[in-house]
Amino acid sequence: MELEEVYRKDLNLLIALRVLIEESSVSKAAARLNLSQSAMSRVLGRLRQLLNDPLFTRQGQHLIPTEKALEIDRSLGDPLESLRQLLSPLEFEPQSCDQTFTIATTDYAMQTILPFALPRIYQEAPNVSFDFLPLQHDRLSDQLTYEGADLAICRPTGPVEPLRSEVLGRVGVLCLLSKQHPLADKEMDLQDYLHYPHAMIAISDGVKALLDQSLVGNPAPKMVLRAYHLEAALAIVDTMPIIITVPADLAYLVAERYDLAVKPLPFQFTPFDYSMIWHPRCEHSSAQEWLRSIVKEECGRLIAKRVEDMGLDG
Repeated sequence: MELEEVYRKDLNLLIALRVLIEESSVSKAAARLNLSQSAMSRVLGRLRQLLNDPLFTRQGQHLIPTEKALEIDRSLGDPLESLRQLLSPLEFEPQSCDQTFTIATTDYAMQTILPFALPRIYQEAPNVSFDFLPLQHDRLSDQLTYEGADLAICRPTGPVEPLRSEVLGRVGVLCLLSKQHPLADKEMDLQDYLHYPHAMIAISDGVKALLDQSLVGNPAPKMVLRAYHLEAALAIVDTMPIIITVPADLAYLVAERYDLAVKPLPFQFTPFDYSMIWHPRCEHSSAQEWLRSIVKEECGRLIAKRVEDMGLDG
């Protein structure tokens, strides 16, 4: 029988057959299925027509299944149990999850955000795996829709609908300087910022464009180094008086690790949203709901607290 023919059959009748066999009574089966006794009798008639067999004989108040009814019931065992499990709401158990999650993200998030969520993720779900892909802003929808990415973590550079998104936190920008820099022990003003040479770390989130917007009407800073990795700028931070402009939470990590001075921007800059983005197909996956909740909790708290922890929020 072709699938189209199966589709045209009333498969609910097979559930009724199982209940009739278990209850051995039309009235008891009717009560269990929330039907009237006459409606249940009609169901039994349709079952007999569907399966071309009387299915039951009556013995007193009890229905005795025929051999064909018992044979069909035995054949239904595994499929019905599979359907029962499939349709039953399952409580997600991280300990038994062995899923591979694919996340598209930026170098910045890989350095500063995700490492702080991974320990908790692996503590709760030691058998999960991750594939991290370089995020491509101009292809974000394709990465999430067609290329298997379960989640993206980035600064959205445009509207993301119909994708789903949630803000993890707002990220500011700070400046890193060597402690031998002429500005290390003084307040930096706009003229200082424009005068000294700069290194910019390309974090794939369009932050340079945001800085350029904030400096409209002023001379462009002298950019002596633009690199994809912070190490290139750190290699020369003690040999020339550069200013390294980076997101605030990256400044938090680097200043502590490399004993650098941190300065606020000497001009108005609106912090930008950092978000997680996913395709609607992942909206109600229990595994992905769990993953998003951890990323939201751990990374959101991290973004919110870093500048405050450094005493740079006021």
